[in-house]
Order: sequence, then C-alpha cells, then structure tokens
Amino acid sequence: MEGLYAITTGVLTACGLYLTLRGRTFPVVVGLTLLSYAVNLFLFSMGGLTTDGAAIVDGPASYADPLPQALVLTAIVIGFAMTAFVVILAMRARSEAGNDHVDGREEERQ
Repeated sequence: MEGLYAITTGVLTACGLYLTLRGRTFPVVVGLTLLSYAVNLFLFSMGGLTTDGAAIVDGPASYADPLPQALVLTAIVIGFAMTAFVVILAMRARSEAGNDHVDGREEERQ
C-alpha cells in the first residue's frame, strides 16, 4: 500500500510540474491542481497508513491519527481557494492581453 501511495504521489508531482511549466494558462492551472493533490496525498500518508484503525477511544488500542486528516482537509480548502483565484487571474490576463500565454506574448507563426 505504501508503494502505491509513493508511486501515485510521484506521478501526480511529475505531471503537475510538467503542466506548470507549460506556456498556456489552462495547463498551468491544471498543473497547480495536480500538485495540490500530490501534497494532499503526501500529507495523508505521513500519518501512517493503517487499515482497521479505530477512532480515538479509551484504551491502548491502535487508532488513526487525526492530525494528518485535519491537515488534508485544510489543504483541500486552501487548494480550492487557490485554484479559484488562479482561474480568475487567468481570465483577467486573457481579457487584457488578448491571448492565454503565461508571459503575455503572441505565438510566432511560420
């Protein structure tokens, strides 16, 4: 299970970085979203992957750590707000510059 989490986190990070380095705004937004998913998965896996972990109860039983879950929920909210802000920023840049390039320059046609 840990291997699957590690591979998935790596693939999401690699795809997110690739899309973030693109020249258009929409792939950059999707890349940032994939990077936030990778960070959420990383934070969630830092709590330890326990199956059959109960909620915190009285006794020395094995329980699931609630801190990574709280961090992931907070990161989801922050990621959603960041995505909404970047989409609005990209829409404004497109309307002002007339194109959707990240640097605002026109594409050279040959």
